[in-house]
Amino acid sequence: MPSRSTLLDDRAIARALTRMASELVERCHGTADVVLVGIQRRGVELAQRLARLVEAQEGKPLPCGKLDITLYRDDLQAVGARPVIGETDLPFDLDDRTVVIVDDVLYTGRTIRAALDELADFGRPRRILLCVLVDRGGRELPIQPDIVGVRQETAGRDRVDVLVRELDGRDAVELARAEG
Repeated sequence: MPSRSTLLDDRAIARALTRMASELVERCHGTADVVLVGIQRRGVELAQRLARLVEAQEGKPLPCGKLDITLYRDDLQAVGARPVIGETDLPFDLDDRTVVIVDDVLYTGRTIRAALDELADFGRPRRILLCVLVDRGGRELPIQPDIVGVRQETAGRDRVDVLVRELDGRDAVELARAEG
């Protein structure tokens, strides 16, 4: 059985998201022509929280969409014959906008590569930034985040679980270290 430890509790997640929202506004030089796109599952909830925090700071709402990258995965055959496909909803035009992709954990970079491929089917953004709550290292592709909540190097067999109250009833980031 893997050993579990808490990397972030609910208060630490709230602080990280508040800092990330401020950094997002700074990196984008405001909120004009900025849209957030959360990757299904927990990236969507994190994007919605960031949108609320930016609105509280700046007084302007940020459009928020969601992306399901299942059919864009490079390991789709390994997922099984009937993959569960979530909703992609981009209720705005991407052309000439700054798109901020939001995800919970960045590991190999393959999820983000799939997200970039899917976004290209919806338009041509002026700029794309990557915002993640946890960067756990271990990249297989040359993809790096622009905005990070916390960096935590992990072993390949470890697992980082992000829990959000909207789906899991509580906020936490937990590290499950593999034995052996």
